[in-house]
Amino acid sequence: MKEITLNVEGMSCNHCVNSVEGALKEAGMSGKVNLAANTVTVEYDESKVTVDQIKETIEEQGYDVV
Repeated sequence: MKEITLNVEGMSCNHCVNSVEGALKEAGMSGKVNLAANTVTVEYDESKVTVDQIKETIEEQGYDVV
């Protein structure tokens, strides 16, 4: 398993946390949101998921990966 931390803009509440973490889980990844730091740390299998897919999953929830 590989881990990456992405800077994400637009998250401000627990709904945001649940939205992002839930979408990542549905896509087969494990994500942890840190609202204070505006980051999402994702654990994933690099043989099954690309960084672009992770970013797309987060952006589909309405947040910007920077």
